[in-house]
Amino acid sequence: MLTTMDAFSLSHPPDSAALRRAATPLTVTVDPEARARLDRGRRFLHGLRHGDNGGVAPSIYGVTTGFGALVGYSGRPDPVDQCDNTLAHLGAGQGPDLPHEISRAALLLRTWSLAQGVSGVSAEVVDRLAAMFATTFSPAIPRYGSVGASGDLIPLAYATQALRGRGHAYVGGHRMPADEALTAAGLRPLALDGRDALALVNGTSVTTAAMVLARDTVRAAHRSLMALTCLLADTLGCDPGFLDGDLLRVYGHTGAIDVGARMRGTLTGTTPSGDRPLQEPYSIRCAPQLLGAAEDALRYVDGVVAADLGGISDNPLFFPDDVEAGKVVHGGNFFGQPAAFAADLLASVTAQLGNLAERQLDLLTDPARNGGLPPMLATVPGLQHGLQGVQLASTAFVAEIRRNATPAGMQSLPTNLHNQDVVPFGTQAALRSYDMAELLSLLSGSLALGLRQAVHVGARRPTAPRCAELLDALIEVIPPVEPDRPLDADVRAAARLLASRELP
Repeated sequence: MLTTMDAFSLSHPPDSAALRRAATPLTVTVDPEARARLDRGRRFLHGLRHGDNGGVAPSIYGVTTGFGALVGYSGRPDPVDQCDNTLAHLGAGQGPDLPHEISRAALLLRTWSLAQGVSGVSAEVVDRLAAMFATTFSPAIPRYGSVGASGDLIPLAYATQALRGRGHAYVGGHRMPADEALTAAGLRPLALDGRDALALVNGTSVTTAAMVLARDTVRAAHRSLMALTCLLADTLGCDPGFLDGDLLRVYGHTGAIDVGARMRGTLTGTTPSGDRPLQEPYSIRCAPQLLGAAEDALRYVDGVVAADLGGISDNPLFFPDDVEAGKVVHGGNFFGQPAAFAADLLASVTAQLGNLAERQLDLLTDPARNGGLPPMLATVPGLQHGLQGVQLASTAFVAEIRRNATPAGMQSLPTNLHNQDVVPFGTQAALRSYDMAELLSLLSGSLALGLRQAVHVGARRPTAPRCAELLDALIEVIPPVEPDRPLDADVRAAARLLASRELP
């Protein structure tokens, strides 16, 4: 049964929480204001199409014309036939299906954008999209094929075709032909004309959805690493002077000042051991500067996310309430460059946060730097190997993140007979950041596992109450590594705990 928390109204833009909730059944409501906007926009398009103003019906991209580089040619005269003309040639995607949380989040974004009434779609289209969210229906969308320029054309075409009963889709997590999936979900195939179909594909909703979900995961990992760095410093007995408020104030960077204040709060009550080096390694001493720079960068990403969630990506757009007779504007609001730049920045942040987590784990497993704890935090080195496998895997995770951190937004390639002569590759940037964010969460889990094991093999219990609370939460879900056992599930359990816990 759905609760009031499982509802979303199209009266306001979705936030990241709504996108995450869309992964499971969600009640989406079309408010009267949205319905009025849709009806007004649809009547305006109808009037233009039929020359109701007494003049000659204007040329409207996708309504009377072909698509992309073939805009100079006439489209199919029948509006319903023009729908097939829009979608058929875009069935060229390849690769594995996108995660269903991205697919459904993208459709929620698309539904909200269309509901603003400037795309010329019918209220029926929005009603039927809204009805889909109350089910577990999710279109099967191949990962590869979008350049993020005229929107996510190919991915959204697969989503649209699935809603029409073509291609494949999932219901309850099971992949099947889309017509069977619609029947199983209690949905009818979506009927569209050419303008409806073009409006469904001519937006950056897949790009935005992937970037928002990636941003949320990186944000959670960033919070985790602030807390885990404090726990590391406390268990090793470090002096917290590296977080001094005056020190960070004169550094001058807002993110570092704010991160430092939060970390000082977490370490309140800590007692230095007195036997650490005068200056800690950079992975501890420079953590507020690194995490602060990440915070500054994430705030930029937050701004792009907010704009994309509240913006309309489509072409052309219809403004029936403009002075005099209204207007149709052909432009480029489907161009995903802001998301491309933001996702590339997110990838850089992810790479450096991942590097920090891996270096802190390396420090913790090295007896030359961990305060005399056994190598690899093994209870009996040689007979046991402790965190050795986890440390190896963490190195592999960092290498994978680095390999994928190359900026996508600078790799423009002309395509579509040079109609799309510059492209942002925002889709690739966002999906790549989504993958990297998942690896970052595993690196955070790996470090957390190491900290839990460090106390088991001789590190002191934290002296700061908030650090002690975090350690106790880890102890509840992760047994000590004695004897050796596979630790893949423990890493995931620690990552889940960090993502779900309200960290200090």
